[in-house]
Amino acid sequence: MDRRPDASQPRRSVTVAGPSCDVVCVGESMVTFLPSRPGRLADVPAFTRAVGGAESNVACALAAAGHRVRWVGRVGADGFGDHLLDTIAAYGVDTGAVRRDPHRPTGVYFRTDADRSTDAHEVVYYRAGSAASAMSPATVPYDGVADTRILHLTGITAALSADCRALLYDLTAPRPGRPLLSFDVNHRPALWRDGEAPEVLRELANRADLVFVGADEAERLWGTPDPGAVRALLPDPAALVVKGGDGPAVAFERPRQGTADAVTTVPAPRVGVVASVGAGDGFAAGHLSALLRGLPTRDRLRHGHLGAAAALTVPGDLAAPPRRAHADRLAGLDDDAWGRLHLGPGWTSAGTEADEEVRTR
Repeated sequence: MDRRPDASQPRRSVTVAGPSCDVVCVGESMVTFLPSRPGRLADVPAFTRAVGGAESNVACALAAAGHRVRWVGRVGADGFGDHLLDTIAAYGVDTGAVRRDPHRPTGVYFRTDADRSTDAHEVVYYRAGSAASAMSPATVPYDGVADTRILHLTGITAALSADCRALLYDLTAPRPGRPLLSFDVNHRPALWRDGEAPEVLRELANRADLVFVGADEAERLWGTPDPGAVRALLPDPAALVVKGGDGPAVAFERPRQGTADAVTTVPAPRVGVVASVGAGDGFAAGHLSALLRGLPTRDRLRHGHLGAAAALTVPGDLAAPPRRAHADRLAGLDDDAWGRLHLGPGWTSAGTEADEEVRTR
């Protein structure tokens, strides 16, 4: 399965207009195994198969929200690769550009039922030498991913192999006509073994137009969780969103080179967390969906929080986003009602008594 690739652009303000695809997401997707019960991996008797991968998570959420999305990557010529392609395509994502590698396997990983942010969690990757680790400028040429309004990448790809890192440098290189480049820092410490993550991820982020980074990631990488200090470290993107976990998200936007930033802060709603996996991907998808629709900054951040909440209230990496009208209704709440919002499992179903309750609680 071999088709299209394409992506690129010089710095510009965050506006989009465009071609045949709304968003192209490039990166590795894996089969993930979710535990049947809490406990150490050594004690879990069975696992449920699912799909995980930052870029394909974003692609699936955006496609489910009604956007035209293509996911570009590599999977093995194996049953796990079949499962990934079937599952991702079922969300409405174009997988026609995904290549099958007859010599390398599809990556997989196992995780426990605990929160990734605590010492109690376990995540074990089996992705070294995977089909996706063979992505490079030769196997994913820029011209095959550029027919899009937005090209979405993450820092995970840069950690997979030297070829993958070269691919990200190629796709983020300034080019005339490059699509708007969205970059989620997505620092995964377990994947970086050379101590280069802080500099590599800072450099890649500064080559993008729109950057997402968690305050916790920024502290690990660059020694500060402060949004203003992070902006000083990442001055080049036209827009930077610093996510505060269960705290506020802060957006810095510069309409034109040399102008001062407009700063917007939006608190996160309270969420009954089932699992923390995929929240950052949900935030990116919600924000990008609102950006594609031309919504103002406050609403983009609110839709980002709602996308994160959708992921936080399900056990796996992938969550169906709320219906657009439902999300718009919640994002349009006044500040007082937004501050009282409390979202739990099942909240994405619209038109129920539970919907009215979370809106007014």
